[in-house]
Amino acid sequence: MVIDLNADLGEGFGIWRLGDDLALLDIVTSANVACGFHAGDPVTIRRTCAAAVDRGVSIGAQVSYRDIAHFGRREMDVEQEELCAEVLYQLAAVDGIARAMGGRVSYVKPHGALYNRICRDRDQASAVIEAVADYDPSLPVLTLPGSVVHEVAAAAGVPTITEAFADRAYTPQGTLVPRREPGAVVHDPEEVSARAVRMAVDKSVVAADGSVVPVSPRSICLHGDTPDAVRLARGVRDDLLAAGVVLQAFA
Repeated sequence: MVIDLNADLGEGFGIWRLGDDLALLDIVTSANVACGFHAGDPVTIRRTCAAAVDRGVSIGAQVSYRDIAHFGRREMDVEQEELCAEVLYQLAAVDGIARAMGGRVSYVKPHGALYNRICRDRDQASAVIEAVADYDPSLPVLTLPGSVVHEVAAAAGVPTITEAFADRAYTPQGTLVPRREPGAVVHDPEEVSARAVRMAVDKSVVAADGSVVPVSPRSICLHGDTPDAVRLARGVRDDLLAAGVVLQAFA
């Protein structure tokens, strides 16, 4: 049982800070670094990449819609060529900074509304995968199991990695409950840890209606912007280790 722990980091902007990136970097094995389109700025990206390199944490480019006002959580209809170019722009920018800090981007994880959209929208999934393939087709893309992006990526020769969310509620179909709905985010530390262990060991999660959904993750995501994010992440890490799970980055 080998699991990667990833978290969304570098999501501050200017003088505004979100979450405790340094504390989370001592816990997780992979860092999804905001690329500046939903959050983040050059200084924040540089500091986050440098801190990740210092700790041996894998760096991922967290690409998103150009939507700072809504933190990338507003679904947008973007022309396929434009979306491809914007994803390529974000990926190249963060990878350039990461390399200057002694590391590199080793995977791609779409953020927020873009993440959910490409699970079902073949055109937008194709735009994201085309950008990754143009830049480096060996870079894996993190996504939910059963997503259309798996098929699109396979056709382009781009690898995919399945992930699960310990702190998010699931629908019976295996998708995430929209954030606007009550109970979409799980805040209880014991429940979050128990869900993570079940995902890693039993390869399943209990959906919002009580049904059991298969997940089979290689990586488990924890959100850095939730209240008590560090405490939640530390509890998940400790309980996974206690269950005999090996924590190791996939990339």
